[in-house]
Amino acid sequence: QVQLVESGGGSVQPGGSLRLSCAASDDTRCIGWFQQAPGKEREGVAAIYTGGGVAYYADSVKGRFTISQDSTKKTVYLQMNSLKPEDTAMYYCAATVITRNCGPLDRYYEYWGQGTQVTVSS
Repeated sequence: QVQLVESGGGSVQPGGSLRLSCAASDDTRCIGWFQQAPGKEREGVAAIYTGGGVAYYADSVKGRFTISQDSTKKTVYLQMNSLKPEDTAMYYCAATVITRNCGPLDRYYEYWGQGTQVTVSS
């Protein structure tokens, strides 16, 4: 059983930045970030292969968000720049131990963190 712990959420003004962290308790093949705004379905934001390489970015965050990792710490980061009010959501990290599951569909991830809130507002 892999445990995931997120941190780094908070409140920021439009145009600001935040960095989310997701620490895994064990090895995985892929870690992804998802966002869920109130009243909306959970959507994939970005994912990274823990062996190296970015799997994808959602179109809505390309050029603004960067996913990266520190393999020695089993930690994945989501650097969020130029934040917009529409980025406001609960952000979850998720992990899969099956490489081909790495992508934007939440049903393919076996393990989930508890979520961290990101609020972008003036």
